[in-house]
Amino acid sequence: MGTKLLCLCLLTALLGYYIYSPLPQDLAEPWTVMLVSAAFRAVGHLSEAAELLGLMHYMESLRLITVVELVAPTSDENVTVTETEFEQVPVRLYLPRRAAGGLRRAMLYFHGGGWCLGDAGMHGYDYMSRRISNELNAVVVSVNYRLAPPHRFPAQFEDVYVVTKFFLQSEVLAQYGVDPARVCVAGDSAGGNLAAAVAQQLSEDPEVKTKLKAQILIYPALQALDLNLPSYRDNADKPILSRSLMVRFWSEYFTSDPALREAMDSNRHVPAESSHLFQFVNWSRWLPAEMRKAHAYGGPTPGGAELARRFPGFLDPRASPLLASEARLRHVPPAYILTCEHDVLRDDGVMYAGRLRTAGVPVTHHHAKDAFHGAVTFLVWPFKLAVGHRLFDACLDWLKEHL
Repeated sequence: MGTKLLCLCLLTALLGYYIYSPLPQDLAEPWTVMLVSAAFRAVGHLSEAAELLGLMHYMESLRLITVVELVAPTSDENVTVTETEFEQVPVRLYLPRRAAGGLRRAMLYFHGGGWCLGDAGMHGYDYMSRRISNELNAVVVSVNYRLAPPHRFPAQFEDVYVVTKFFLQSEVLAQYGVDPARVCVAGDSAGGNLAAAVAQQLSEDPEVKTKLKAQILIYPALQALDLNLPSYRDNADKPILSRSLMVRFWSEYFTSDPALREAMDSNRHVPAESSHLFQFVNWSRWLPAEMRKAHAYGGPTPGGAELARRFPGFLDPRASPLLASEARLRHVPPAYILTCEHDVLRDDGVMYAGRLRTAGVPVTHHHAKDAFHGAVTFLVWPFKLAVGHRLFDACLDWLKEHL
């Protein structure tokens, strides 16, 4: 009996040690976040073990999160949900059932997941798309772009771009009863990266006559040049997105070659001949003092030219929208940008908001001081967070007014 009790106590202590992780005092709903973080860490550790044993690729194991969260495309009393393809790219369509009363709004949504995970059919994204469609009386096109591995940049960008360009054709907009003057792109995390890149490319595409009304960027990843920003340092081990996982996502976007991942991890992957690009991500200029804190800017250490020659994607504005020139940024649509204090990607969004304003683009920047990366997608059981609903509601309110 004593041995069993001792084993039980030890197991309880080990479980408590695994679940518990120190969190900032100002983080909303810390105990729920702790449980969510522990679940994601467990999947991450299992994925690492599977990769070490040669069973499957790390990202393929992580996709278990996606599979568990998938829900069927089921219509309800407010929204008709179907799955189809636009230009051979799978999409999930959400069409409001209420009487239009005129032409409708429309949103093209790109899910997050580090370009490697995620699906438009995940419960959180399905919930978001239904609410947007119903409350805004909007057509929502949620895109299932190709993922890495095996598909590398620019496949993800090409998929979302071709879908957006197809949807913006006048005959397609008319088919769905959409007002050409009330269309936006949106996305979270890697999807925010794709939305920003699409908005930039569309502004220069002579074949596209319909212009976007807005871009909605939810804690977006916007640059792969400097992976040692203050937010990367301050939030290196915060939930849900650690610095090491973000570095892995970035490197997998371009290749599975560990050489790039190792160079990115040490922040020595940009060659000296591309150092002129650092002006666009110079956080000593683009971050406010309260986010720079005590960090001193020294600039990344240049690396060799070989990695950039083999994997030039990380220097491409389609992968790193923060690298766009001011002249290019002047033509993008108004932006709503959400950043979270406890997020390695915080500074990407803050710097982009500053650069857009400098270029004369209207920007609404909502900075959530009590939130973490991924908060907006935790909207349904078992990972339902009040902070996620609060941030999503704020975004919806902005869309109702500006779209």
